[in-house]
Amino acid sequence: MATSDGADGRHLENEQYHLGRDSWFTEGTEKREERDDAPERTIHEPARETPVHEETDVLVVGGGPAGCAAAVAAARLGAKVTLVERYNHLGGLSTGGLVIWIDRMSDWEGKQIITGFASEILDRLPEGAVAGAPPDQWGSTDAEHVAHWRERLSAFRDVVCWSPMIDPEWLKFESLQMLGEAGVRLLLHSWVVDVVADGRELRGAIFESKQGRRAILAKVVVDCSGDLDVCAAAGVPYESDVEGQGSNVQHCMNTAFTWAGVDFKRWVEFKRSQPEAFRALTKQGNEELGYLETAHVGWRDDTVVLMGPRLTGYSGVNVEDLTAVEIESRRRMVAHLDFFRRNAPGFENAWLLLSAPQIGVRHTRRLIGTHKMTMEEWRTGARHEDEIGVSPSPSSKFANISVPYGCIVAADLDNVLAGGRHVACDPQTQAFMREIPQCWLTGQAAGVAAALSAGTGAAPKDLDVRELRRELQGQGVHLQQSGARAVA
Repeated sequence: MATSDGADGRHLENEQYHLGRDSWFTEGTEKREERDDAPERTIHEPARETPVHEETDVLVVGGGPAGCAAAVAAARLGAKVTLVERYNHLGGLSTGGLVIWIDRMSDWEGKQIITGFASEILDRLPEGAVAGAPPDQWGSTDAEHVAHWRERLSAFRDVVCWSPMIDPEWLKFESLQMLGEAGVRLLLHSWVVDVVADGRELRGAIFESKQGRRAILAKVVVDCSGDLDVCAAAGVPYESDVEGQGSNVQHCMNTAFTWAGVDFKRWVEFKRSQPEAFRALTKQGNEELGYLETAHVGWRDDTVVLMGPRLTGYSGVNVEDLTAVEIESRRRMVAHLDFFRRNAPGFENAWLLLSAPQIGVRHTRRLIGTHKMTMEEWRTGARHEDEIGVSPSPSSKFANISVPYGCIVAADLDNVLAGGRHVACDPQTQAFMREIPQCWLTGQAAGVAAALSAGTGAAPKDLDVRELRRELQGQGVHLQQSGARAVA
């Protein structure tokens, strides 16, 4: 594996490209390496009065899967809710990041266990905008079914699952519709940059937009930023194990891309009928490109998504790294298109449909909550008394995973909850809790808890968990009954 010119040994996974030193990418990378993340020079900014844009009961920061679920869930309980999103759309990585493969929501028996907001948003998508296995095949181990759906990322470990591909534009639209119908106040093109803190309590957050710097005051704040930006800005501790992880996929970054004009059925037929030719093509691609990305069919057979390239050793909270990954991802996108057009049956007429507006970041920071999810717990089948949702397990060897309320409750802030990929957990658990359905799950729970907290005045950690669970079940969330295996 070749490394880049950076003195700290950062590398591009399976990198074999050697860009000239006159290229903008290489030059930009070298400039990044010369800079310090904590510059010695500073300037003085004078104190200023920041206008209060509005006051609300629940402020949700981030309009990704978790943020949308949180905002709708809180508003449906009567809370006044404001959601702040930095992009021009909702859905986060499930739309803007082109993570259009919605990971498993069914368990090994074929029962859908991530429900509630997750079911509702997918049910709203029109015909042709969602493609996945029919319910009567969920849990099937039939070889023909598995072979068909494996090509469409809807079969895992030889079991067919509910794991559809979706049209990201329709998911953006329906997310907007759901927020509007629930009465959520939405601010797009607005980036939260700081918090309004009062000891252990956050009075709100400060955001910037084309109107300048403004504040939103709130009774409860829900951090659905994906990078735990609110908690980090508040200066409370958090966990992160990104550094030194090498090529671990959980710490890779990339900009995904989609192509249209593809005959995917012809491509699948080629792979099945000419396995030797397919292996030769794969070898050729690896030799020419350094690493051949896999083309997955999208929500229709003439569209594919490529989720890579997975670039390692970069940080999702470092602007120089983010820039470098964007540039390299797009260069590889064009190189892959050229290779597939020349060599891959069914791709002769492929054309660039879209490169993701949002960079794909899997992990940066994790919450320190009142309960940390751990691999040891779910491998032994722990069932939590404060369960707020249930996740499929990574293997049929393990029971469905009980998600505790404490993993979304900030330990060091009294009125802050967190939903999404940065909930309190260990790295092994984050590997699946970062997926889109799990973000819907924790986001919905955070929204319900925030509304209850704002309505009663009780801190999130002091809420009656039984009432929280009742409200979640009332919103269609699947919960397990407390049993002998339950743990506190």
